[in-house]
Amino acid sequence: MFSYYLDLALRSLRRNRALTALMVLAIALGIGASMTTLTVLHVLSGDPMPGSSGTLFYPQLDPRDMDSYQEGKEPPRQVTWIDGMNLLHAKRGDRQALMTGGAVPVQPAQSSLDPFYSDARYTSSDFFAMFQTPFKYGRGWSEADDDARARVVVISRTLNDKLFGGKDSTGQTLRMKDTPFRVIGVLDSWRPSPHFYDLNMDDYANTEEVFVPLTTSRDLRFDHNGSTDCWGTGGGDEEHAETQPCVWLQFWVQLGDAGKVAAYKEYLTHYSQEQKQLGRFLRPVNVRLPGLMEWLDINKVVPGDVRLQTWLAFGFLLVCLVNTVGLMLAKFLRRAGELGVRRALGASKREVFAQLLVESGVIGLAGGIGGLLLAMIGLWLVRREPSEYAALAHLDVSMLLTTFLLAIGSTLLAGLLPAWRACQITPALQLKSQ
Repeated sequence: MFSYYLDLALRSLRRNRALTALMVLAIALGIGASMTTLTVLHVLSGDPMPGSSGTLFYPQLDPRDMDSYQEGKEPPRQVTWIDGMNLLHAKRGDRQALMTGGAVPVQPAQSSLDPFYSDARYTSSDFFAMFQTPFKYGRGWSEADDDARARVVVISRTLNDKLFGGKDSTGQTLRMKDTPFRVIGVLDSWRPSPHFYDLNMDDYANTEEVFVPLTTSRDLRFDHNGSTDCWGTGGGDEEHAETQPCVWLQFWVQLGDAGKVAAYKEYLTHYSQEQKQLGRFLRPVNVRLPGLMEWLDINKVVPGDVRLQTWLAFGFLLVCLVNTVGLMLAKFLRRAGELGVRRALGASKREVFAQLLVESGVIGLAGGIGGLLLAMIGLWLVRREPSEYAALAHLDVSMLLTTFLLAIGSTLLAGLLPAWRACQITPALQLKSQ
C-alpha cells in the first residue's frame, strides 16, 4: 500500500511543479538555516570526553586574603603552586594532574628549518591516562620522571611530521631552549572540543604540540602563558612563581564514583581548614568540586550569540512551516474532486489521510536534501569566519541524520492540518460538481 501511495504522491507533485518547488524551497531554507546553527551549537556544547566526563572534576579553593572579600563568591578558577603540589602529592583521587600552558623555543636539528615557538603543556604524569590521549608512538612519562625533573618530552603528531617526517621519533633528541630532551611519545590526532582542561588558552584552542613535565618546565624557567591572579605582596614574578601568592595553575582530579566525590570534597574542606590554621588561608572555607560539564557551564564556554542564532533559525523554520501549511492546504483542497471520487469508490478517510501524509513526507525528504546542501554551504561560510571555533563547524553522522529527521518530521507535522481538512470533504458534493 505504501508503494501505491508513493506513486500517487509523485504523480501529484509532478502535476503541480511550481507549487511543489515552492514547498520544497520553503522547507529547504528553514532546514538549512536551523541545521547550520544547530550543528555549530552541537559542536561547541558537546561532551569533550564522552564516557569519562562524569569522572573528571575541577577542585577549587580560596587562598586569597580578605581584601575585597564577598561572602558566597566563587573561589579562584586556578590554584597556587603550593596548593597544587599539596593536592597532587596527596593522591586522594584515582588520578590527578597539575598543569599550565606556555610556549617553548624549538631548535630543529635540520638546517633547513629555522627555530620556532610551539605551544606547550607543562603537566604531571597522570595527564595522558586521565584524558585518554591517543599515542601513535611511545608513551607518556612516569611519576618518577616528574620527581627527577627529567628532560623528556611528548610531542604532537603535527610536530612529529614536521621535524621527523612522521616516523617513529621515540628516543630521538629535541632541543628546546638550548636543552636536549628525549622524545618518549608521539600523540596521535587529538583535539578535544572545547579545550576544557585549560580554558585560559582559548575555549577552542588547538591541542598543544609539546608536553613536558611541569617540574622540568619550572627548573628551566619555560615561558608561561595564560592567566595569573595575585593578591597581597604577589607581583606575578615568574622567576619566583612557586612562592608568590598567585593562582596560575589548573588542577584536575579523576574520581570513579559518588562516594569518592563526597570524600574528596570533604578532604578539600579539611585541607582548607588546616591551611587556615597555618595562617595561609584568611577567608572562610570556600571549596567547590564541579564536574567537567558543570565546569564548562560555569565558564560559559558556548558563546551566547550562538544560542541566540539557533533560536532565531528555528523561529525561521517555524515561519517556513507555516507557509508550507498554507501551500499544502491550497494544494489538497484543489484536489477535492479527485479525493471525493476516491472516497466514493470506497477509500476510507484513514486511507486518504495516509495518502496525503505520504505526499507530505516526500516533500519533506526533498526539502531535507535541499536543506542539507544549504547547511553545508552555511557551515563552509562559518569556517571562513575568524572565530576560534570556526574550523570545528562540520556535519557529523548524528547531525546528518538529524537533518533528514527534522525535515521529514516537521513536514509531516505541517501536513497534518491540510490532510485532515481535505479528509472532511463530503464525497457526494464533489461528485455532483463533476
